[in-house]
Amino acid sequence: MSNKNGSKSLSRRKFLAATGSLPAVASLMAAAPASGKSPVPADAMAAAPAAVPPPMRKIPIGVFDPVYNNLSLDEMLDKISALGLEAVEIGTGGYPGASHCPVEELLASNAKAQAWKKKFTDRNIQVATLSCHGNPVYPDTKIAQDYDRIFRKTVLLAERLEVPVIVCFSGCPGGSAEDTVPSWITYRWPPEHDKALNWQWNEKLIPYWKETIKFVRQHGMKKIALEMHPNFMVYNPKTLMKLRDAVGEEIGANCDLSHLFWQGCEPVEVIHFLAKNNCLFHAHMKDTVIVPEEKAKFGVLNFPEDPAKATEGSVYFRAVGYGHGAQLWKRVMKAYMDVGFDGIMSIENEDSMLTGEVGVERSAYVLKNVRQELLEGKV
Repeated sequence: MSNKNGSKSLSRRKFLAATGSLPAVASLMAAAPASGKSPVPADAMAAAPAAVPPPMRKIPIGVFDPVYNNLSLDEMLDKISALGLEAVEIGTGGYPGASHCPVEELLASNAKAQAWKKKFTDRNIQVATLSCHGNPVYPDTKIAQDYDRIFRKTVLLAERLEVPVIVCFSGCPGGSAEDTVPSWITYRWPPEHDKALNWQWNEKLIPYWKETIKFVRQHGMKKIALEMHPNFMVYNPKTLMKLRDAVGEEIGANCDLSHLFWQGCEPVEVIHFLAKNNCLFHAHMKDTVIVPEEKAKFGVLNFPEDPAKATEGSVYFRAVGYGHGAQLWKRVMKAYMDVGFDGIMSIENEDSMLTGEVGVERSAYVLKNVRQELLEGKV
């Protein structure tokens, strides 16, 4: 870049070269007093007793129940108990379905609700989360209302069962009032996309959640964990924080790293960021393969036209430990422990090769092993 302001004006490149080393020089000068003596008294430099770190929490490992949709509730609980899992995330409708949770029946009778919950507690399994993924801002009003109704009934059921977390999606509207299908916009140019994205946030998403959070507060719920997922308005930590800042601290994250790996996020950094902002509410345990040969040619947005042929794309989901090694998952587990995460590790198996309970078993094996190593101090 040429210098158009005369010889007395530094170019950007010369400015950066001249100033880039100043912080390091300043810190060295500050560290060396003119007298040559240490400013710290000798007695203060004596070795202080090392602080004892707080014990790491044994984060419960659980499972998201749609993987067992072919089993009855009792059959599923037998499977979970046999695997040594300690918690469960239960679908209450929407995309996950409600195969193991008769929502209407449990809302109609508190006795039935408590008897249903007792099936879990009798096996030392925690009902940690209710999940009702859907799209409550869908352009078709009837569809949107159906998802909203499911969400509100889930709030009522969580209140009755004393379940602290609800997992769902933010939703995605159309690009205008005339649209009939959702429109996921991530880039603001050409200008019509900027206009549409602003409309989605300001006229649809924020108003919906502002109103819905009032209902959430009325029923004592404090943790609505949004899964950051492509094709929805909240798809990464930044969009999550945008909605949280706009509508309230009840909005937080279901941290499903499988959707963040392929976006280029560093998992430990994400966990610490969410925890620092007090919005780390839930964690899905699912891995992602990024195929180097496909990514090199087509990038990470290369998804197959046929979802049944997931492995033909650049990115596809695997059981924990089958996309990234155990050492990465040990770092992830340690990060959750380090930040004092008080939720559960909920295995969501969408592995097209290790299907159903096989993928759950493999994921549980990896997670239990890295957790045990950390609890034994094998960092």
